[in-house]
Amino acid sequence: LCYLTGLNWCCLVLFQDGSYLAEFLLAKGYEVHGILRRSSSFNTGRIEHLYQNPQTHTEGNLKLHYGDLTDSTCLVKIISQVKPTEIYNLGAQSHVKISFDLAEYTANVDGVGTLRLLDAIKTCGLTNSVKFYQASTSELYGKVQEIPQKETTPFYPRSPYGAAKLYAYWIVVNFREAYNMFAVNGILFNHESPRRGANFVTRKISRSVAKIHLGQLEFFSLGNLDSKRDWGHANDYVEAMWLMLQQEEPEDFIIATGEVHSVREFVERAFGRVGKTIVWEGKDEKEVGRCQETGVVHVKVDPKYFRPTEVVSQVSPTICVYMYNARVFMHPVLTPLVCLPLPLCSGNLEMLAILAYIKSIIHICTFDPRNLW
Repeated sequence: LCYLTGLNWCCLVLFQDGSYLAEFLLAKGYEVHGILRRSSSFNTGRIEHLYQNPQTHTEGNLKLHYGDLTDSTCLVKIISQVKPTEIYNLGAQSHVKISFDLAEYTANVDGVGTLRLLDAIKTCGLTNSVKFYQASTSELYGKVQEIPQKETTPFYPRSPYGAAKLYAYWIVVNFREAYNMFAVNGILFNHESPRRGANFVTRKISRSVAKIHLGQLEFFSLGNLDSKRDWGHANDYVEAMWLMLQQEEPEDFIIATGEVHSVREFVERAFGRVGKTIVWEGKDEKEVGRCQETGVVHVKVDPKYFRPTEVVSQVSPTICVYMYNARVFMHPVLTPLVCLPLPLCSGNLEMLAILAYIKSIIHICTFDPRNLW
């Protein structure tokens, strides 16, 4: 979903980040216009609570338009009608592993889609009035050229997703320099929340642990347990996006916590929240995670979840624009995982209040690219 904001209008794209960003902007008095793809099933579950009347989908200050980043005509039409002052492009095929299977589609949406949006702004004659935010990614660094990474670290993407985002990054820079457009890249490291898609590893782990705790599942499978990521909370990161567009001059920034943790550590902490201790046995593809208390194997390794190429993530805390509390991820004052069953109309159980472990203690108060705090 792409959001256009005006009056404060805004244009964004709607997954986890779009949901939080729409919520944030509406609370600030923006009128928010979202672009969403047509689907035969309802795909607005993450924003239904933002409707004036969620039961009837009555729109208030959130207005939705059908469109697609692969269709330049509809982008020009929507932008010319709305005439936004801010555009947040969060639209993407954002699953790295799946990008190897959908490489051409990922390039079309994530790379050329960004060009279509920028060109639509130019076509509508709004280059001097629109501020444009591009959701960039830590996947740009891929096979890292230096540790820790900073804004000047050379890029070396290791996936079709990263390569597509690399094109998007540089086309934003190109439009900024060629047309004097206020266009910025936010290089966001991993950020999670209960609104994260269920096929991402953090949600997969948290949901599976909850189901195991409730007796609905015996085990689940993961890929590389030693993969490390800098995980933050999406609700904090969307404020960083907005703050980047409130600056006097456009500039690209890294948004991260400055701390990395492994998938293995994530699993251990998640099970710890339901009173289970995971002990690891075996090596490589034969490794399993066994419950120390019951002896039951709850975690297995499946090679089908391995990426063809892996990345290394560790950002420099002296360069991050937002140094969220460096202790936020595993700090004992935070709740790593809370499993609360919420019956859905489908009869399945969704787990509520997961991933509260990375909610920042320190709230963003100021933003100055020359002063990290």
